[in-house]
Amino acid sequence: MFDYEIHQFRAAELAQEAARHRLVREARKAATPRRRVLGREGAEARLTAARTGAADRYTRAA
Repeated sequence: MFDYEIHQFRAAELAQEAARHRLVREARKAATPRRRVLGREGAEARLTAARTGAADRYTRAA
């Protein structure tokens, strides 16, 4: 009986872990088109603007 309870507990843990993995995969899949749309308009645009003369607005990376 004790082995059966351990098995049930482990099965429940594995089901929760699988659900977390599915959630992460769905979140990454949903974020991919957004990253493609942003392209260079995201964080890279700030770095490009800093290089073109607007360096006083942004902190320089070490």
